[in-house]
Amino acid sequence: MTDDTPFPWFVAIGASGTDGLRDIQDVLSALPPVLDAVVLVVLHRSWDHPSRLAEILNRVSLLPVSVARAGERFAAGQVYVGEPGDHLALAANSFGRLVYDPDRRYRNRTVDLLFRSVAEHGGSRMIGIVLSGALDDGARGLAAINETGGLTMVLTPSRSVGRGMPENAIAYDGPIDLIGSPIEIAAGIREAVQSGRRAWLAVERR
Repeated sequence: MTDDTPFPWFVAIGASGTDGLRDIQDVLSALPPVLDAVVLVVLHRSWDHPSRLAEILNRVSLLPVSVARAGERFAAGQVYVGEPGDHLALAANSFGRLVYDPDRRYRNRTVDLLFRSVAEHGGSRMIGIVLSGALDDGARGLAAINETGGLTMVLTPSRSVGRGMPENAIAYDGPIDLIGSPIEIAAGIREAVQSGRRAWLAVERR
């Protein structure tokens, strides 16, 4: 897949907890209603309760949000989430892959799982985004996206909390193309997808 192919962009977003959910809502609410991108969202949340993530995000997102189905071909202009125990990933030819994990093998590595699948199958039109969350999930996967030619974006770390997902992503291997607020990240997504170029970035290298 190259930049002159008709395939859409893949935007992979990872976050954790209440703050991460709020960040995802802020990003999605700032995206336009028409976007030539498949948006894939992973949020760490309880495995023991039914998930209403798609319903919650649909309240604020101008793009429709749905729970991905295994083997489904992802469509541009859509947001996809997985169930807590069925981890969302990208397979070849834009098809969805759900990793059933009854033994919780991946535990707090579900963002890395998504990002690495996008790095493998997303071609050069891909963006990895790390938002709020504890620990370091997403750092390795974001580096994989960078290494395969994708764009990387990270939420500006909060000074009021300890080191978490944004801080670890920035400190890990590979440059970050954009560090900013959810609104700035949404603007970066929109510009990258609409322009098809990297030149627009006001790059903030670590």
